[in-house]
Amino acid sequence: MSTITIPDGSPFGLDNLPYGVFSASDSQKRVGVRVGDTVVDLAELLRDDVFAAPTLNPFLAQGRERWTRVRTQLRELLTGDVLEAAVHALGDVVLHLPFEVADYVDFYASEHHASNLGRLFRPDAEPLLPNWKHLPVGYHGRAGTVVVSGTDIVRPCGQRKAPDEDAPTYGPSRRLDIEAELGFVVGTGSPLGGRIGVDDFAEHVFGAVLVNDWSARDLQAWEYVPLGPHLGKSFATSISPWVVPLPALEAARVPLPGQDPAPLPYLRGKDDWGLDIDFAVEWNGEVVSRPPYREMYWSPAQMLAHLTVNGASARTGDLFASGTISGPEKHQRGAFIELSWGGREPVTVKGEERTFLLDGDEVTITATAPGPGGSRIGFGEVTGTVRPATP
Repeated sequence: MSTITIPDGSPFGLDNLPYGVFSASDSQKRVGVRVGDTVVDLAELLRDDVFAAPTLNPFLAQGRERWTRVRTQLRELLTGDVLEAAVHALGDVVLHLPFEVADYVDFYASEHHASNLGRLFRPDAEPLLPNWKHLPVGYHGRAGTVVVSGTDIVRPCGQRKAPDEDAPTYGPSRRLDIEAELGFVVGTGSPLGGRIGVDDFAEHVFGAVLVNDWSARDLQAWEYVPLGPHLGKSFATSISPWVVPLPALEAARVPLPGQDPAPLPYLRGKDDWGLDIDFAVEWNGEVVSRPPYREMYWSPAQMLAHLTVNGASARTGDLFASGTISGPEKHQRGAFIELSWGGREPVTVKGEERTFLLDGDEVTITATAPGPGGSRIGFGEVTGTVRPATP
């Protein structure tokens, strides 16, 4: 038997217990939870085959009552002696994509980010388009290009056309960017033709992950009119390996900053799910931004309600993300296109002036949230390194 030691101040204490998928020396993928600097094998601990699966999806599909029961059981078992075969040092395991992504939708829920991009792209018009404060704007991404933290990101190729060019050219993106986001993982879905109400959010969403929605701004700028993002977004989206369950975020819940005009009735509810989560963006090891999630205009409950209001089904493993998280101050902007103001105001990184990503650059996004009794809840990190475009 073994006793798990949780370091003082660890953001991965018993109030967190994020789920992930790992493999140890035998290379078999299975479900575990992180406790301090250890990973606990749930198939060994609970003797339940659902956790021997190489993905969280079978457990997610069991629903909220089961999630709650397992969480209660874990909080009891992990305070005492644990079967030694179930305990692995974090440094001795490989972390994998925690769930099989069914569908991926990315929203645009930060008023500060949307306003900044509006000023950059439409300097002579209103920053926000007329629909923005009436609905959570979003687009459908590619589930097959969602990758786990640590996966290298190959610079995408496509058509680009700079303002001073007469015609588009084909080649590697010259304005590769990041977007610091929070993603939400659907556990139990809804039938085609059904809807998920704002107040049913916690019945369907299992937890949250960190997201870096890599963006090729030059490809995006040329293609997005009239149908929106496509190749500029679809090449890669990175997520953290740990899924923080919703109950771990109860102490982080805050009111939304205010919505004016009032949303239509299907976007109103008793539980608005504003969240006080502090992000940090590191560029080659230097923190360049600290986006605050509490500034987000639209809540994840409203995003899910809007996603399904037309009768679109939700499925186990669906991922929907918040869009870039940005605050009112320059140091709170969650994308480099904002930080460098379209490349016109370079950012100093390790003594060098930078605008967009170069080959070899590494970006790491981390986040923590308030927990019970003054503790912090950790999300881990989502990291990616840019590699040269494929010839």
